[in-house]
Amino acid sequence: MNFGLSEEQAMIVSTVRSFVEQEIYPFEAEVEKTGCVRPELARAIRDKTLDMGFYACNFPESVGGAGLSHVDVALVERELGRGSMALTHFFGRPQNILMACSGTQIERYLLPAVRGEKSDALAMTEPGAGSDIRSMSCRAHRQGGDWVLNGSKHFISGAEHADFVIVFVATGEDDTPHGPKKRITTFLVDRGTPGFEIRDGYQSVSHHGYANSVLEFDNCRLPEEQVLGDVDGGFAVMNEWLSATRITVAAMAVGRARRCFDLGLEYAAERRQFGQPIGRFQGIGFQLADMITEIDAADCLTLSAAWRLDQSLPANREIASAKLYASEMLGRVTDATLQIFGGAGLMDDLPIERFWRDARVERIWDGTSEIQRHIISRELLRPLGA
Repeated sequence: MNFGLSEEQAMIVSTVRSFVEQEIYPFEAEVEKTGCVRPELARAIRDKTLDMGFYACNFPESVGGAGLSHVDVALVERELGRGSMALTHFFGRPQNILMACSGTQIERYLLPAVRGEKSDALAMTEPGAGSDIRSMSCRAHRQGGDWVLNGSKHFISGAEHADFVIVFVATGEDDTPHGPKKRITTFLVDRGTPGFEIRDGYQSVSHHGYANSVLEFDNCRLPEEQVLGDVDGGFAVMNEWLSATRITVAAMAVGRARRCFDLGLEYAAERRQFGQPIGRFQGIGFQLADMITEIDAADCLTLSAAWRLDQSLPANREIASAKLYASEMLGRVTDATLQIFGGAGLMDDLPIERFWRDARVERIWDGTSEIQRHIISRELLRPLGA
């Protein structure tokens, strides 16, 4: 692995960072105060991203995307991580799982999503089924050649803006030595489909303006062509396309931690107590040393996992390690930065308390820290027959 950035990668980093600083930072306080993103602001961010050629940069050129590598996309996500998620959401990275589209789905869902004409949301989590996808109760059964969906999903990000959702539901059950196991199928469901409702979700202390929604399916009838991938093949679709989302979480955590660290470092150099900058005191200086070491380590873990994907190497454990370490590192860095700022860090005049609040959810979504540890230990023990 080459640890240096190519000229093109350096340009990607510079371009996206400038975009975040000029188009995202100025509106963060507004979003924090109002808890929403104005539609005209959302459109402006999307349009500027399209003009730059970065919209759907996580998709190959064959379908109209920018064709960036996994490492390149991780660099993009790292820079976007510096800004408010409610705003950077409109930078536009449709779900990679849409590459599983076939037949009429390509023109109806995949290509419009890549062109920025339609937006999507991914729906897996349920009130009784978070990390345990196989225990989901939202189900579908065949009826007269169609599928009929019933049940609910919650904590669904981006659904309030979505033109369609990619939803995973149970479509059968198998008896196994370890008990019943649900068969999962993936469906594409358009907003406005009869029997499908998107409701406001819950108020979260993390990422103001980046809403979550509740999805309700009440005898929602879908034709066979709404199945994404194979019937009962949703778990395979999930495993093939969704691992990259955990790299996204890790990369954004690194970017946010660097922005937070930069503010703490500057404050430690300027703030004086007892006749010298507070950074000169070991209690502060050693914290800074630990913080930057952890940030760099998380960065290397994340880019290394992305590189393995680019090389078509097994990367399950490495991706889990990156997501685990980077998300927990962000919690430590934001907490330490707030401590350096003292009481001022808790005031909403500064973004520190926001970084601190926002950091907490990263250890939960896209697979909790406990799930990542389970993945890592399983990958270590399986070759030994344990």
